Amino acid sequence: MTQGNGSEVTEFFLLGFDTQHKHRHVLFMAFLLIYVISMVGNVGMILLIKIDARLKTPMYFFLQHLAFVDLCYTSAITPKMLQNFIVENKSISFRGCAIQLLVYAAFATTDCYLLAAMAIDRYVAICNPLRYPIIMSRRVCIQLVAGSYVVGSINSSVHTGFTFSLSFCKSNAINHFFCDGPPILALSCSNIDVNVMLIVVFVGFNLMFTVSVVIFSYIFILAAILRMSSTAGRRKAFSTCASHLTAVTIFYGTLSYMYLQPTSNNSEENMKAASVCYGIVIPMLNPLIYSLRNKEVKESLKLIGKKSSRQNPNY
Repeated sequence: MTQGNGSEVTEFFLLGFDTQHKHRHVLFMAFLLIYVISMVGNVGMILLIKIDARLKTPMYFFLQHLAFVDLCYTSAITPKMLQNFIVENKSISFRGCAIQLLVYAAFATTDCYLLAAMAIDRYVAICNPLRYPIIMSRRVCIQLVAGSYVVGSINSSVHTGFTFSLSFCKSNAINHFFCDGPPILALSCSNIDVNVMLIVVFVGFNLMFTVSVVIFSYIFILAAILRMSSTAGRRKAFSTCASHLTAVTIFYGTLSYMYLQPTSNNSEENMKAASVCYGIVIPMLNPLIYSLRNKEVKESLKLIGKKSSRQNPNY
């Protein structure tokens, strides 16, 4: 990759936030706390599902992978952002930038498809409860999860490959807190029409497809709930979807804000704020949403707490 003077680009500089210099220590502590909560929450969710036999169901199989994916894509961007709050040199190597985009895009895309797979799981559980164990067999669940990882990897590889095959001559200062596609493309002196088209096609398809799966699944779920004669049955059916529906609303609401907001003078700062919510805050919220609103998870946590108190009677 070359700049306008013919020199090779070996590193980029992440500009971060406009308020970073004045409030960097406060931001560092706030984002460090969020990241620690994300790590503890998602790792705890994975371990809880592994050790509790009652959580060996398709829904928790998907949730386990959702926690793993959240853990991976927030870890792709947060440690470097935290480092840049406390060091003067905010550079990232050319290869490091490419790896960051590759990992982040792969797991973020996988997250979309996992949420869609979880919507299908809830649809089958409520609309076809008698056939649920047959339809959502372990083989089907593994195929859905594997497909999510494959699509995420392909999407990420295509975008990263095309992005870092460009020449960069305008600058090597990325106006973002991590290596994301659009801010990097803004630095290129090459023709980026193909890259823009790929973003529109791939991101558009991924969002439209996964959102459509979620919407149609919940349309059928809502119809099935409304047909139930028992109020208790309706309440139970809705409670099984509440956590997932909350996570989906926050996730796609943030994505819609990121990609559908009109261009303005402060759109870059708005994009950074949305990226913070999407890439850093949501991975923290997901384990909290599923632990606080899910009866089985809360019961499992209480059981583990009781076992721990019995083993440590002095505490």
